[in-house]
This record gives sequence, structure tokens and C-alpha cells, in this order.
Amino acid sequence: MIITGAPLDFVSFEEVDYWEELKRIMEWTKTHVHCTLHSCWGSFAGLYYHHNIRKRDRVPKLSGIYSHEVIKKNSPLFRGFDDVFYAPHSRATEITAEQIQAVPELEVMAVSEEAGVAIAKTVDSRQFFITCHPEYDSDTLKLEYERDLEKGMDPLLPVNYFPGDDPSKAPIVNWRSTGQLLLSNWLNYYVYQSTPYKL
Repeated sequence: MIITGAPLDFVSFEEVDYWEELKRIMEWTKTHVHCTLHSCWGSFAGLYYHHNIRKRDRVPKLSGIYSHEVIKKNSPLFRGFDDVFYAPHSRATEITAEQIQAVPELEVMAVSEEAGVAIAKTVDSRQFFITCHPEYDSDTLKLEYERDLEKGMDPLLPVNYFPGDDPSKAPIVNWRSTGQLLLSNWLNYYVYQSTPYKL
């Protein structure tokens, strides 16, 4: 199962209209799903519900392309990865490595010096939490930036994104292979090869 994101950075989980329904879904995954991937807001929701880790507001919003270090280099999740990989982030929320490390059932898998924790998982590999966006298209950050401009939010320019920080220039994608490897490795090693035939 994949539990994905929502533009709810500054909204507490209890104030989200469908929080009770999402809680029931996340509880259901414990007994009916072999492996769950939580993405973006979904990762913060999962960490809060399953492990009582509270998200923190981040101002200004984190937006751009950041380099990441693979911590668990022997993990099948990173098979084919370089030691350093690039991925977009777009969020005004964060959790810290210290919060993850304080929970024995969790481990940090990849971090960014600028963007913080990018990937974490449970030690038993049943839950993954991804705060970056390797699935983004080339223009996703551009469209989000333009959307926020239109709303009068005065957003910062996404870092390391537009060549020469010129929004009129097309971004150069340096994260596409990361997105493809991450999803295919997760599906192969943590879903297809490890799901028991008799659940």
C-alpha cells in the first residue's frame, strides 16, 4: 500500500476532515498489508499514528533539489544508487533524525544536510517513510512555485532547480533515475520477494 501526501503542512492531524478514516486505514495495514510506503504528508501522518512522532513546522517552506547521503548502503532499497543522490523536497514540515533514532523500531535510511531526514523505515521493513519527492515530474516544483505566487504567498525560489535561478529556464532533471530505482527496489525486495503466499 502507498499512503501519499496532501497540502496540509500547518494543519494538525486531528483537524484533518478524514483523519479518523485514515487512522482506520493505517490500523488495517498492520494486519492486511505486508509493506506500506508513506510519502510526503503521508509519512508524517504514519510516523505520528504508528510511532507518536510529532511533525514540526518549518518556515520558510523547504523547496528545491537537494543532495542526500545513503546511510544504509547495503540496503536493497538502494541497490543501484550512487552514494549521493538528488531528490526534490517541497514541504513546510519536518521530523529530525533524533526523533527517528529515539524510537527503537525505526531507522534512518537517507539524509540531506540541508533538507534533513529523507527516508526512514521500521527495522522489520514493514513501513517506509519518505519525505522527499523522487516521483516529481520536471515541472512540478515550477508549477507549485507559480501556484504559490498566484496565491500571494511570496514563496522563495526553489533552490538548485532553475538554471542560474532563472524561472524562465527549464529545470534540468537529476533525480529521475532515483525515483525509478526507489520504487522498483521497494516493489521488488520489500513487496514481491518478501510477501508470504499465505498471509
